[in-house]
Amino acid sequence: MLSGASGAAFFTRRRNVVLLATLCCLLWGSAYPAIKSGYALLSIGRDDTASQLVFAGYRFVLAGLLLLGMARAMGRPVLALSRGDLGRITLLGLTQTSLQYVFFYVGLAHTTGVRASILNATGTFFSVLLAHFIYHNDRLDRRKTLGCLVGFAGVMAVNLRSGQELDAAFTWLGDGFIVIAAFVLSAASIYGKRLSQQIDAMVMTAYQLAIGGLALSLAGHATGGALQGMGVAASSLLLYMAILSAVAFALWAALLKHNRVGMVSVFNFLVPVFGALLSALFLGEQILAWRNAVALLLVCGGIWLVTSDRQPAPSAATPAG
Repeated sequence: MLSGASGAAFFTRRRNVVLLATLCCLLWGSAYPAIKSGYALLSIGRDDTASQLVFAGYRFVLAGLLLLGMARAMGRPVLALSRGDLGRITLLGLTQTSLQYVFFYVGLAHTTGVRASILNATGTFFSVLLAHFIYHNDRLDRRKTLGCLVGFAGVMAVNLRSGQELDAAFTWLGDGFIVIAAFVLSAASIYGKRLSQQIDAMVMTAYQLAIGGLALSLAGHATGGALQGMGVAASSLLLYMAILSAVAFALWAALLKHNRVGMVSVFNFLVPVFGALLSALFLGEQILAWRNAVALLLVCGGIWLVTSDRQPAPSAATPAG
C-alpha cells in the first residue's frame, strides 16, 4: 500500500474509497459461510469452543505472517517499533482480534450465517455512538438517532415471529455474542485509528493479527482444542480466510486512518448483504424469509440515515481530547 502524501491522496479519493471499502465488505461477508464450512470440514462441533478458538487463531496468525512478509517486501518499517508501540499494538490485537473473535466464533457456532451477518451490522451504530464522544465532526444528531433506532429495529425484526413476539431461538450464546463482538470491534477499530496516526497501518495490522491470533491459539490448545482432518480442502479454506483477513483488515485500517469514521462505516451495510447472499448460496440457508428481508432493509436504511452527510466535513477527524 501507499504511504505519506500519496497514500493519503489515494485513500481519500472517493472512487477508491468506494471500491476498497466494498472489497473489504465482500471479503468479510464471505467469512460467514467460510467459517461454518470450516467447522464442517474439521468436524468442529457447535459446543467445541476450544477447537473454534484454535481454528480462529491459526487463521489470524497466518494472516499476520502473510501481511508482515508483504510489508517487509515493500520496505515498510517492520522492526522499527518502540516498546510502547509494541505494547499498544498488543492491546489492539488482544481486543480487536482475540476478544472480538472469541465472541464472534462462539456466536456464529450457535446461530445461522444469515442472522449473524445482520446482527453484526450493529457495529456501525456502536461506531457512531463512540465517535460522538471522540470526534468533534461526528456528533450524534436527530438524523443519526433516528438511524440508530431504525437499524436496531432491523436487528429485532430478524428475531420476530409472525405473532410479533421475540423468537425463542434468540440466545445470548449465539445472537447475543455476535452483538458483543460487534461492539468490541467498533471500540477497537477507533483505538486502531488513533494508533495508525503514529504507526504504519499495514505493520500495525500485521502485528495485531499475529498477536491476537497467537493468543486465540494458545487459549484454544490450553482448553483441549485441536484441529482434525486438516486435508487439502480444509487447508485451502484456512489459507483463503487468512488472505481475506490480511487484505480486508489492512485496507480498512488505511481507510480509517485517512477518512472519518462515519464516511467509512457507511459501507458496513454491505457486510450483512454479502454475508446473507453468500450464506444462502453456499450453505443453503433461507434468505427470502420476510424477517430477513425486512431486517436487511431496516439495517441498511438505518446505516444510511446515520452516515449520510448533508454537509461536507473535513476528511481528517479531530479527536475531542
